[in-house]
Amino acid sequence: MIGVACFLIYLAVVKRYEPLLLLPIAFGMLLANLPLAGLMSPPVYQTSADGTQVMTQPGGLLYYLYQGDALGIFPPLIFLGVGAMTDFGPMIANPLSVLMGAAAQLGVFITYNVAAGLLGFTPKQAAVIGIIGGADGPTTIYLATKLAPELLGTVAVAAYSYMALVPIIQPPIMRALTTKKERQIMMKQLRPVSKTERIIFPIVVTIVVSLILPPAAPLIGMLMLGNLFRESGVVERLSKTAQNELNNIIVIFLGTSVGATTNAQTFLNTRTLYIVVLGLVAFGVSTAGGVILGKVMNYISGGKINPLIGSAGVSAVPMAARVSQVVAQQERPGNFILMHAMGPNVAGVIGTAVAAGVFLSIYGG
Repeated sequence: MIGVACFLIYLAVVKRYEPLLLLPIAFGMLLANLPLAGLMSPPVYQTSADGTQVMTQPGGLLYYLYQGDALGIFPPLIFLGVGAMTDFGPMIANPLSVLMGAAAQLGVFITYNVAAGLLGFTPKQAAVIGIIGGADGPTTIYLATKLAPELLGTVAVAAYSYMALVPIIQPPIMRALTTKKERQIMMKQLRPVSKTERIIFPIVVTIVVSLILPPAAPLIGMLMLGNLFRESGVVERLSKTAQNELNNIIVIFLGTSVGATTNAQTFLNTRTLYIVVLGLVAFGVSTAGGVILGKVMNYISGGKINPLIGSAGVSAVPMAARVSQVVAQQERPGNFILMHAMGPNVAGVIGTAVAAGVFLSIYGG
């Protein structure tokens, strides 16, 4: 396990695979597997003569940090920062982009059925594996802590690895599913979005999603609170704190404590290989789902929608939207579809959180 941790550190530092989270995850893995260090050891209690429980030995540092994951605190706080950094304007300007964000959750549910129906994973474990397809690290971690904590370290490493590989994985799928003519489509500029719309949006989304899927409220609520900080224009200090200082602190705590959950028994087995492969399948199918719906919408609109923006429906913000832009410009220099792709991209953040809420509604947690 120490060797695995060092390899992941190499990927983060040398290959720059999602280093902001892969590096603390890898070092947390290293710390937790140091013999005799006891950084993940729980506290030890003894019963005194009067029957009360007395702590005789405190738990390790990483054990206490992990409580932020186990209690569902750290992932929603990450969403607070994501909301403060995210511009929902492109999605508000083109509400149809929500459909592409929803279509990009196809891989989540297909992989869930494959994992549960064919490979012997429990339904809860299958749900956690499937959510990797949304390419949303905090949501994956949040769902894992609720439904399958034993898979937490493995699915977190898989999710962030595939997020880092978005520019490699997505373009071949996008080109395979579209024609050159479709990839060259130029789209009209989006309409301006008023400040009133930007302020009302997070409030309405929070109310609607939370009433329909209460388990999704912690993620959606924090995401929209962060966005309201950003768009209201009256709490700039809070917005900057959520984007920077608070977000960076939580990333350190979250990554290190997630990595600390990995040990030889849970990580070094054939099940890990299955999870890595299934995660790749989930991500690929999710990309394909968004592109295919983009093609359908292009046909219905009479050739006005570039299907490439559908691939951005996964939750890797803003990397997936940038990949759509890069592929479009390779086919037709000067074709700018980035802002159009940001619509499905931010819709994918909401879509993955909603998918997690669906699983939590079914299986509890």
